[in-house]
Amino acid sequence: MEKGFRAFIVNKEGEEFSAGIKEVHLNDLPEGEVTIRVAYSSVNYKDGLASIPNGKIVRSYPFIPGIDLAGTIVNSKDSRYHEGDEVIVTSYELGVSHFGGFSEYARVPADWIVPLPEGLTSKEAMIYGTAGFTAALSIDRLEKNGLRPDLGDVLVTGATGGVGSMAVAMLANKGYNVVASTGKESEHSFLRDLGAKEILSRSEILGDKILALGKQRWAAAVDPVGGKTLAAIASQLNYQGAVAVSGLTGGGEVPTTVYPYILRGVSILGVDSVYCPMETRKELWNRMATDLKPDHLLNTIGHEITLDELPKALSSILEGKSKGRVVVKL
Repeated sequence: MEKGFRAFIVNKEGEEFSAGIKEVHLNDLPEGEVTIRVAYSSVNYKDGLASIPNGKIVRSYPFIPGIDLAGTIVNSKDSRYHEGDEVIVTSYELGVSHFGGFSEYARVPADWIVPLPEGLTSKEAMIYGTAGFTAALSIDRLEKNGLRPDLGDVLVTGATGGVGSMAVAMLANKGYNVVASTGKESEHSFLRDLGAKEILSRSEILGDKILALGKQRWAAAVDPVGGKTLAAIASQLNYQGAVAVSGLTGGGEVPTTVYPYILRGVSILGVDSVYCPMETRKELWNRMATDLKPDHLLNTIGHEITLDELPKALSSILEGKSKGRVVVKL
């Protein structure tokens, strides 16, 4: 294919930084066994950081960000995959050191590919994206730790963000009593639409001070916030409860004590979506197409934009003005 195609490119030369839509060619793409016609990508906080000069995500320039993509294979040098196969690619080095999904075509290593499960469209897969996968991985880890709907309330922090909103919807769909925590009073109706039974402010989680052992409130928690919020959650978990932590928007320092862990047997479960084993990755994407799939995935959580609208969406997510999931149609 000699004709060019469109991509969102960031570049930095000395002190000069630029970001915008440009025409590129297949020869500009990095090495990889599989070439994909991208149908959809999605907007994540990491993508927002990649779009600014000092975001500390992009390792070399010029670069195409986008840590998620879904589309159709147009060329494959790997016998496992064939032209016409619909696939998903998230995580690994995509959109970090390897050209990502904000492009009409992408070339990736075959080992990064997940076949699109039956029951999911490419658009639905990107409404999920890395955020949805992280939420699913968090829930999966909690359930393997013993969580069941009858054990009590499950707290979700950062509930209007990508991971949080997906976790609220998935948990509610599974019959859990979900308590959502957010600092955005304007989004309470959005969270109730997702299935949250109760909504608390950030201050209601933190309280006046973080106690070594607080009142037992939560059977479990999904926490993409970290920092003081994680410490507060740990002190409020029920006996043998657990919190799945996947982010640090609240900071990397956790002012906790040993008491919740040795007196109540609670657990902190670390969630990493980037290098999650492929066997687990495929298993979870199949769950996201079946028992974890919210009924309102398309209508409530996902918002579609064009590539031309991407710069504004990247600014919004950095400013904390985004809610749910934004998908980019390529």
